[in-house]
Amino acid sequence: MTMTTADGIKADYMAQRRQKQMYSGLLLIIFVALLVSSFRLANDRNAGGFFDGLHRVLDFPTELLTEALQKITLLPANLARFLPALIETINIAAVSTLIGALLAMVLSLLSTRGLALWPRAIPLFRRMMDVMRAVPEVVIALVLIFILGGGPVPAMIAIAFHTAGALGKQFSEVNENADLKPVEGLASVGGSWFQRMWLGVVPQVAPNYLSYALMRFEINVRASAILGFVGAGGIGYELKIAIGWGQGRYDAAAAIFLLLFLTIVAIDQISSHYRNKLVKGH
Repeated sequence: MTMTTADGIKADYMAQRRQKQMYSGLLLIIFVALLVSSFRLANDRNAGGFFDGLHRVLDFPTELLTEALQKITLLPANLARFLPALIETINIAAVSTLIGALLAMVLSLLSTRGLALWPRAIPLFRRMMDVMRAVPEVVIALVLIFILGGGPVPAMIAIAFHTAGALGKQFSEVNENADLKPVEGLASVGGSWFQRMWLGVVPQVAPNYLSYALMRFEINVRASAILGFVGAGGIGYELKIAIGWGQGRYDAAAAIFLLLFLTIVAIDQISSHYRNKLVKGH
């Protein structure tokens, strides 16, 4: 009787395993088919065929590096020349991260069960955050540039808007793990909602908040540089001009690439260090 039961369990397990493998295989086939069809569609809509231009993929990096090496003596001057634009890019990222994180903190508290000021409005605040992080920064920046004109302000607003949605989702997940006993204690002595959140919740979640905000700051530096290509100022705008001039200005483009690379690496190392200290305590 025991052997029969064991054989039955084994047979059921093998049947489930085969079914799972079959479903996994079907999903893989569907994924590959969608990937191939999407590639063919993109290739047909492209101005030039992908494979027709594949042999030229290294032409631009080669030309850029060749000209940069030929004008290597101009590198220090170019680095000093574009440093103010880099500082502007970092400032845009820093301000937008700060504004976005503050807005995300409020939205996350309003959308967390057990903490929300208006529990029935939780779905509304969650959908707001969904919309905020669903719309790319470049789309928001293009709309704002059309309204406000070019410059760092549209970039800052666009990045802060997207950051609020992205961080709000992460902050709300952190809030769900907060201990509610301090909140209940403050409520029992007549504490307002703001006092309950500020004194009962924020001290618990602040290290994770700061960790996520630092990680987002790294992302926003890159986003700020990219938005420069659409006229939002900063070092991305300088890079667009340098590349647009073509040969003869590639030394300037190489200097900008080098500045961006060094900055992103430095920010990544510094923020990783402080994230580890905040989360792990060492």
